[in-house]
Amino acid sequence: MSKPPLYALDFDGVICDSALETSITAWKAAREYLWPKMPENISEELNAQFKLVRPALETGYEAILIIRLLFEGVSPETLLAEYSHRLEGIIRRDQLNIDKLKYRFGKTRDQWIETDLKNWLTMNPLFPGIQQKLASFKNTDCFIITTKQERFVEQILSANDISIPKEHIYGLDRQLSKQQVLRQLQNEHPDRAILFIEDRLPTLINVMDEHDLKEVQLLLADWGYNTELDKESIKTLNIPSINLIEFQLL
Repeated sequence: MSKPPLYALDFDGVICDSALETSITAWKAAREYLWPKMPENISEELNAQFKLVRPALETGYEAILIIRLLFEGVSPETLLAEYSHRLEGIIRRDQLNIDKLKYRFGKTRDQWIETDLKNWLTMNPLFPGIQQKLASFKNTDCFIITTKQERFVEQILSANDISIPKEHIYGLDRQLSKQQVLRQLQNEHPDRAILFIEDRLPTLINVMDEHDLKEVQLLLADWGYNTELDKESIKTLNIPSINLIEFQLL
């Protein structure tokens, strides 16, 4: 009898609907550390605009730059179309340091958690049915591969009574690309098929371009942070999509 597959899951946009918390954290960090003349609280309009741009975000610190650009009047459509160029531009213009941005973003989250953990968790709900699905996995079957810092993933999972071993959570702290983590899992479990479920199409394409990862089964989580164009593009790329109900039935 063949062994069950390993599930390699992204976190934000697959397990956790963190867009609102990310935009608020980014606003707090931007105002406290970089642009103190910004208003104290983010507007509902900017939160909505951030969610439109969220599919482009790869690592949390980028949210600080997105929020600032939106605040300055760059439209979500322009930001999506010129994402890398716009982020590089504001980093040069304001002489920002990426390592410091990462630190400030994480520190701002830590401060929010310390002062109001309940509120922070409320802003990080799991997608419907995800808690039950993850709780059904054996510890040996599920891995999380994310660009989020691991301590935040662990807190959200713990608050939702989900037990995944710490060593199965590959986050920003490990400084590994998702391709590197998948390659490691493939080498450590040569007898197991790997299903990689991710909501960012560019990430799936990066994996697809690695010849030695061609056996990894790629699935686009259509409930996550992707665009209609992404959903159209996967048809020509032969990357299957999966919805929440189908994921729960896997």
